[in-house]
Amino acid sequence: MPSAPDTSNADSPPCIAIVDDDESVREALGNLLRSVGYEVRVFCSAEDFLGRPGSDAFSCLVTDIQMPGMGGLELQKRLVASDTPLPVILMTAFPRDHVRRQAEEQGAAGFLTKPFDGSRMIECVERALRPPA
Repeated sequence: MPSAPDTSNADSPPCIAIVDDDESVREALGNLLRSVGYEVRVFCSAEDFLGRPGSDAFSCLVTDIQMPGMGGLELQKRLVASDTPLPVILMTAFPRDHVRRQAEEQGAAGFLTKPFDGSRMIECVERALRPPA
């Protein structure tokens, strides 16, 4: 699994990117992660995320697998191919074993099935942000 870029300092919390085509999911996850101290930026599509400036601005990416246009697995694949060291947490309402395997083979930091408890997401993000042992 790629390690997160060192974008933290004493004054700046880690910044989590959330990519989901569902506005209510983006809002709920953003509120959840902000409530525990993370900075959050939301994107309505993988293409929107890839088109943003500053590739090193994020410490972790949380993305839906199934979205119109580019899905989360393809987004993860592009990040890996571009050597972007960003932990990726994938989430889906339609879990499939082969999709989970593909995500893990590409180095996913987490794989969550919707709906999930907020504490599971927080644990997953915390685990993704830990430096490798």
